[in-house]
Amino acid sequence: MPPIFIATRGSALALAQANMVLAQCHSAFPAVSFELKIIKTTGDKLQTASLAQESKTLPKGLFTKELEVALLEGQADLAVHSLKDLPTDLPTGLKLGAVAKRADVRDVLIYRDASFFKTDPSSPKAGRKGFKPNLKVQELPAGAVVATSSTRRRAQLLALHPSLKAPDIRGNVLTRIQKVAQKSEIDATLLALAGITRLNYRINDDGRLLGEQVPEGILASVLGLDVMLPCVGQGAIGLEVREGDTRIGEICERLNHIETFQCVTAERAFLAGMGGGCQSPVAAYAQIEAGKLQIQALSFASGPVRRTKAAGSPEDAADLGRQIAAELKA
Repeated sequence: MPPIFIATRGSALALAQANMVLAQCHSAFPAVSFELKIIKTTGDKLQTASLAQESKTLPKGLFTKELEVALLEGQADLAVHSLKDLPTDLPTGLKLGAVAKRADVRDVLIYRDASFFKTDPSSPKAGRKGFKPNLKVQELPAGAVVATSSTRRRAQLLALHPSLKAPDIRGNVLTRIQKVAQKSEIDATLLALAGITRLNYRINDDGRLLGEQVPEGILASVLGLDVMLPCVGQGAIGLEVREGDTRIGEICERLNHIETFQCVTAERAFLAGMGGGCQSPVAAYAQIEAGKLQIQALSFASGPVRRTKAAGSPEDAADLGRQIAAELKA
C-alpha cells in the first residue's frame, strides 16, 4: 500500500500543525504509512506584499493554492491548513474533510518591556521604548504603532483606540516578534494565541513571552473576545481532501472533532454570506454551550462596526452563519 502524503507549507507554524496531524494519523492508523510533503505557496514567495490587498492585487488562496493543486494532481492525499487561511469557496473536486479540535481563539498583544528597554543613550537598545506588563490596548499612548497584516485586527484596533497607527507587517510568527524587539518604529503587534502555543512559546505569570529564539524583553497580553473578536476559523486546523476519496475519508472521520467542525461551519457560512475572503474586515466566533450553537459576529465592510449574534441547533450551523451574514448586510 503506498504511503499517504500530507501536504503542508514549510513555515515553523505550518510544520508544527502538520506534525500534530501526522501524530494523530500514526496513533489512529498505526499500520498505515504517512509522509509529509512540504510545498511552497504564493504567500510564502510574496513576503513583501500587503495581505490587505488580497482580492485586489493579489490572488485568493495565497497560502493554499499550491497545496490544492497537489491534491488535484494526486501528488498529495490531504492538505493541512490553518483554517483561517482556507477560502470558503474551494476548487471543484475538493472539500473540507475534517477539522482538529480547536485551540484558544484569542489574540495576543506583543510589545516591549519598559523595564528591559530603559537604558542609557549609548546602549544598542536606546530609542526602543516599552510598556508595563499586562498592557491593555486602551492604555497605549496616542500615536503608538501596532503593526498588523489583518484588516480584521486593524479595524477593531482603531475602533477601540482611534489615535493608534496600524501599518502592515509581514513575516512568520517569530519574525514579527523579532521586529517588535528590534525596530523602534514599531511599538507592538497582534498574533493569534493558538499559533504562539503551537510553537511552544508560553506567557509567564509576569507577562513575559518565552520560547526558543524569542528575544529578551518581550511581553504579551491576551486580549478578551470583547476587545478583539477572532477571524473565521481562528485556532482551528483544517484538513482539505479530494471528494469521493474513500480511503482518506475514513481517516478524516477518525480525526474530525465534530463540535469544532460544526462551529467553523457556521463561521465559514457567515464569511461566504458576507461575500468576503480571508482578509475581509469581518470577525465571527461560534461555540457550543448546553447543546446550543451560539455565534457572534461583526463587520466593518460597509463603514462603522455592525454586530449581531444568533443561537440554534449545531445541525443548523450553516443556516445560522448565513442568517447573521444577511442581518449584517441588510
